[in-house]
Amino acid sequence: MKLTDFNTLTFDCYGTLIDWESGMVAALAPLVAKVSRPRSRNAVLEAHARHESGQQRHTPTKRYSELLAIVYKRLAEEWGVPAAWEECQAYGRSVGDWPAFPDTAAALQVLKRHYKLVILSNVDNESFSLSNRRLGVTFDAICTAEDIGSYKPAAANFDYMLEALSAQGIGKGDILHTAESMFHDHKPANAAGLASCWIYRRHGDEGFGATMNPGDMPHYDFRFDSLGEMAQAVMKERGES
Repeated sequence: MKLTDFNTLTFDCYGTLIDWESGMVAALAPLVAKVSRPRSRNAVLEAHARHESGQQRHTPTKRYSELLAIVYKRLAEEWGVPAAWEECQAYGRSVGDWPAFPDTAAALQVLKRHYKLVILSNVDNESFSLSNRRLGVTFDAICTAEDIGSYKPAAANFDYMLEALSAQGIGKGDILHTAESMFHDHKPANAAGLASCWIYRRHGDEGFGATMNPGDMPHYDFRFDSLGEMAQAVMKERGES
């Protein structure tokens, strides 16, 4: 199997293209500062993952920005510190401030020359529009949790995307799903019968950070430590310098 066997890359956004962990930690800093017992970066991210995943299961149709506000409230309660609702709402609006990974925009420009690019993201449309300004390309399709009414890893999200791409003449065999999260992306991509590429952004860290532990590790067909590495591999396969 080669990267050039595919004509469409479907992307997770947050954690793969956007550095959501750095964005989360920065936006949560005022709350974490109130906590009496110090918490490591990974402990903060793991607590966030628990509350976010649980809230997504319980309220799958809630817009992501509104869901994040509840996550902030739950974190404040868990840590025993006060948080006004206005603070919670401000955290929900912080998505647009989350930075792209340094290599993302340039890598997407390279990949855009060779593939259709598609977003499948656990986000609302307004928040993604703010993030998209940092990505530097026009995507051929954007499928959000707000469009679908559920959050990954729900199978419905992949079914929805595949149906949307089928209308463009794109089949499963054309698609390489490209993502960091084993829990949100690679496990359901396996179930959907899609090939996948792991962008292992957390290769220098321990644990799963802002995503839940997937249990048994899913299969993946390619692995790179950054999107820039993937773009370089595509160029090499195509004989480009």
